[in-house]
Formats: sequence, C-alpha cells, structure tokens
Amino acid sequence: MRLARVFHAMIAAVALAASVQAVAQNAICYNCPPEWADWATQIKAIKDKTGITVPPDNKNSGQSLSQIIAEQASPVADFTYVGVTFGIEAKKKQVTAAYKPAGWNEIPNELKDPDGYWFTIHSGTMGLMVNVDALKGKPVPRSWQDLLKPEYKGLIGYLDPASAFVGYVGAVAVNQALGGTLDNFTPGINYFKALQKNQPIVPKQTSYARLLSGEIPILFGYDFDAYRAKYKDKANVAFVIPSEGTLTVPYVVSLVKNGPNPANAKKVLDFLLSNEGQAIWANAYLRPVRASAISKEAQAHFLPASEYARAKSVDYGKMAEVQRGFSERYQAEVR
Repeated sequence: MRLARVFHAMIAAVALAASVQAVAQNAICYNCPPEWADWATQIKAIKDKTGITVPPDNKNSGQSLSQIIAEQASPVADFTYVGVTFGIEAKKKQVTAAYKPAGWNEIPNELKDPDGYWFTIHSGTMGLMVNVDALKGKPVPRSWQDLLKPEYKGLIGYLDPASAFVGYVGAVAVNQALGGTLDNFTPGINYFKALQKNQPIVPKQTSYARLLSGEIPILFGYDFDAYRAKYKDKANVAFVIPSEGTLTVPYVVSLVKNGPNPANAKKVLDFLLSNEGQAIWANAYLRPVRASAISKEAQAHFLPASEYARAKSVDYGKMAEVQRGFSERYQAEVR
C-alpha cells in the first residue's frame, strides 16, 4: 500500500514537472493573429527553431495595451506586437521593459526606441485593398475621394480608428492627404462624416477574411495583406495607393515588464530579427526592418517605386501624442 502511494506520488511529481516545463516553453504574445501579416508562419518557425510555443492571439493594438496596463500588477503577456504609436505609449505607461535584441544595430535609429523599449520588425503602406470581383463591374476606386461616390454605398470597410492601429493609420493618411496635419484633424474628421452616407462597415478586428469573401469589397488596409490575397490566396484583389497620398508606418514589438517568461520572450524577439525571421516577413510581402532580407522575388510583387513615392512617413512620436485626442473627437463627431 505504501509502495503504491509512493508510486502515485512519483507519477504526480513527473506530471507536475512536465506541466511546468510545458508552461516554461511558452512565450505569451498579445496581438499575434495568425491571419495578419502571416504570423501563422512566423509562430510555426519560432516553434521549430527555438522550441518555444507562441499561442496565437487576436487582439488589436489598443486592446493589447489596455490589457497589459490592466494586468501590470500580475502580467500575463511576455511580449506584444503593436503599431508604433502604441509602443511609444506603452513606454510612457511604464508597462514594457528595455531589451536590445540580436540585430539591434541594423535597425535604423528612427525605427527604434534608443533604450530598447520598442523596435520595428516590419512596416506596411496604407491603401485600399479591393476585391475586384465583389465590385460586380463597378470601377476600382483610385482615390480617397472616390469612396464618397454613391456607387460604393455599403461596399467600404475600415477598422475602428479609435481602437485599432490600422484604423488610426487610415485616419491619419486620409487627413494628411486632404490637407490636414497632426495638429489639425478637421479634414479627416469631415471626410469620415461624409463617408457615413455610404454606410461603411467598421469592425474592430482584422478583416482579411471578410475582404476575401467579398463581404467587404473595399477595405482600408496594408499593401502586404493585399499582396498576400493576390499572390498566396489567388484572389482577384488589387492594392491601390490613393492618388492624394498615404502613409507608411512601422509595427513594433516590446518586452512586457515583469512578464512570466522573459527568457523565452527574448529568444522570440531575437528570432524575429534574425535572417530567417525577417525573411518570413519579406516572403509575406511586408517590408522587413532589415532591408537585406528582401529577396528579388519578393520585391517583384510590390507596386512600382513610382506608386510608393506617394507614401510618406510622419513624426511617430507626435502621432502617438495626438492619438487620444483624435480618438475622442472621432467618437464624439463620427460614431
């Protein structure tokens, strides 16, 4: 009887040790959605190369930051992937930790926090993703102003600018293209007010699948998702850089302060900047922060440089500073 108890105790101890080991091989990410930016391939490669499991997560940037702030007394996440303005805000809220990964010196200074609280892994250019078949013969829009035409009623979608980074980027792009500045969002606010006549669809989460299905024929989105739809998923999708202009913006990662698995998280961040990690972004039609990772084959899928000449950068610090004010104004005047 005593031997049986000892045996069962040993079995329980082994099971507990295995459980602890399994947890220890995790790195919890906030906002690593498999259908966005090909995180599915990246997550698989991380597991294959490091043995670390990164469970997929479908939050957007705003939701991720809000949850990290709410959990700061007992953090759940180990790292987060967000639009640059949320990375800047997370540092201000003191919920992220400094870390300079392998490959740090290859990141341009303007694309990283000098102390390592956030750093870019790739960038995207905002534009119009268009499911040509779903337009049913209507012309592909070529400008922001085209979307105000009655023929596109019920066909347009954009992510919530008050919550999702991609939504905010779309708002900043429109505002600047129509003559606004980061100190003057009136042109953009007036545009979104006018767009309401066309009954836009405004989800909070990634809507790639809804574009592919044709549920949202025209979606404010990034070049990399449009190219993925066209070249990987073989959909009749066009990417349009609006004639008035647009923005190119970085996406960044940060180590969460006092996260439960910091060693694993650091290994993951190192991998994201490795040759292999950066090549995965490039092969998913993103602009990796290490330009050397873009192959000629991947580069050939992008629109010509003459089209990208209309895509500008902005003061990302300033963009972060005014984000809250824009969100409040959008909710008050447009929603």
